[in-house]
Amino acid sequence: MTLDRHLQALIDRECAKTDSHGILLRVQSGDGRVNFKGSAGDATPDIRWPIASITKMFTATLIVQLAAEGEVRLDQAVHGILPDVDLSGLHVMKGVDFGPTLTVRHLLHQTSGLADYYEGDLAGDLKMGRDRSYGLQDVLRMTRALPPQAVPGNGRSHYSDTNYQLLGAVIERVTGQSFDDALQSRICGPLGLSRTEVLSGTDYGLPVYHGDRLLQIPMILASMSADGGIVSTLDEMMIFLRAFMRNELFPRQAANQMRQWNRLFFPIRYGHGLMRIKLPLWTTLMRGTPELIGHSGASGSFAYYAPEPDIHLVGTFNQTDAPRRPIGFMYKILRLVADYGGRA
Repeated sequence: MTLDRHLQALIDRECAKTDSHGILLRVQSGDGRVNFKGSAGDATPDIRWPIASITKMFTATLIVQLAAEGEVRLDQAVHGILPDVDLSGLHVMKGVDFGPTLTVRHLLHQTSGLADYYEGDLAGDLKMGRDRSYGLQDVLRMTRALPPQAVPGNGRSHYSDTNYQLLGAVIERVTGQSFDDALQSRICGPLGLSRTEVLSGTDYGLPVYHGDRLLQIPMILASMSADGGIVSTLDEMMIFLRAFMRNELFPRQAANQMRQWNRLFFPIRYGHGLMRIKLPLWTTLMRGTPELIGHSGASGSFAYYAPEPDIHLVGTFNQTDAPRRPIGFMYKILRLVADYGGRA
């Protein structure tokens, strides 16, 4: 049986599991000898799908581009860029208000220590399918209602979607464009991505589930914007992932800075809009596993590059009840590819 058939059989088996409704997978090697695109369940190979927090790779790209052009400085205070956005009371620990001290780098590297607005009432509403629209002021209000995670810049990353909502506002202020217009002019246009955009309207393609509950949440997805609101396709996500990993979207110096890894949560470390997965030997019966660099999303979406075997992986489970499911799945894929020696 060919590698393509093995990969299709793998996603068919995954889709047969409990509460699995639609799976998409794209696998491509750097030399093109491996080039698989497949789907199972509700999914079709060319359908659009919400990429969720993979969006942060796009947002980080825009910020790094603006920094390279001198339009923004990573160590610049956010309130200096957004003087009309009230950051007071957003991050208070032991009586100290850190809101005015937050920098662009704090947001980008997830070292602000800000609470994650998504982890408030919004997460529950999303998983119950209670749709609603919200804006930046609502994000700040939801963030203020939650305790901060850490003092800013303490050497560790603490995941917060609030960081990337604020970065979206920075991008809009500096460029004078909406986040989607900046996305189109700076990334999608140059790469020829015609089906990638911040969601507008109600059609986001592949249905999203939480367990066995079909979620109708277009307003929430659209409101996520810079932290998780992009929809795309397998082919266009592969184009973006390859361009990103080849440093075609920003200077190489910036790429090196983006890979300054902080501890996030096991087994993930965080850079500038990037996740790094490297399983320790004690978790794999002392067998080494490839490093993975990219980003995952709460819907089981994933876009990662494994440098050592030179393999790119893109896909989604569109299932919010098991966001870490792609990790083991990707390693199964890499083992299959290794068994075939990188040949389709």
